[in-house]
Amino acid sequence: MDTIKLLVCLDEHYLPPLQVLLTSLHISHPDEKMELYLIHSRISDQALEPVKKQCLSFGCPIYPIQIDSGFFREAPITRQYPQEMYYRLLAPHLLPREVSRVIYLDPDTLVINSIRPLWETDLHGCLFAAASHTGTTELINSINQVRLGTENKYFNSGVLLMDLEKGRRKIIPEELFQYTRDHSKELLLPDQDILNAMYGSQTLELEDIIWNYDARNYTTYLLRSGGVSDIDWVTRHTAILHFCGKSKPWQPGYLHRFGILYKHYMQLTRKTGYYQEG
Repeated sequence: MDTIKLLVCLDEHYLPPLQVLLTSLHISHPDEKMELYLIHSRISDQALEPVKKQCLSFGCPIYPIQIDSGFFREAPITRQYPQEMYYRLLAPHLLPREVSRVIYLDPDTLVINSIRPLWETDLHGCLFAAASHTGTTELINSINQVRLGTENKYFNSGVLLMDLEKGRRKIIPEELFQYTRDHSKELLLPDQDILNAMYGSQTLELEDIIWNYDARNYTTYLLRSGGVSDIDWVTRHTAILHFCGKSKPWQPGYLHRFGILYKHYMQLTRKTGYYQEG
């Protein structure tokens, strides 16, 4: 089987969650070959060293890619629109050309079952595959469609399967930067809004309950499934848990149901001897 290629884009503050994510990937894929690309702007070699050692112990090569700010000379860069927000969408131009497909993961995710089926998903000519967190109604989708002037569902950008070869032809950095300039007042979640406004029609919809499960919304998923997707169902079938929102499970006082599972993976990561406490 071919190697699953993964992408994360983050700063130094998110290295501890990345390490927990790596532990979950290793446990869920004991026999899979994987490699990790990490796009960043200023993570020090010293801070990266424990992550590199952890990846080495897991047999997962890591390729840090430090971005030259000159690439973003023409980009609107502000406190609201930092350089880093563009990384995942411009990954086709930032990753090595020999990489043709990648799974992007936010660092606040856990992988608890195989992502091989996601890796092998036929994109049917689309640039991306992503999930929409629709909840029990279509209200949020409708609001976002009006706000962004789109017709497609509103996709979450925290988990993306990306066709990089097509992206190198279809995603034009100057067009993306110009859209940001023209619509800066409308962008609430900038990178996610840009994904939906510019590329939503070229995005294949994934099942969120499998590939991008919003860990805050257990009751919603349970109701939506008619009581089928209980905890046992999630642990057997869901591949990626996403700890969306401002409250995170590595912070004190996290109240949502899957926080204890995250703490378990944190403890397993500590036992590797490489974990950097946040």
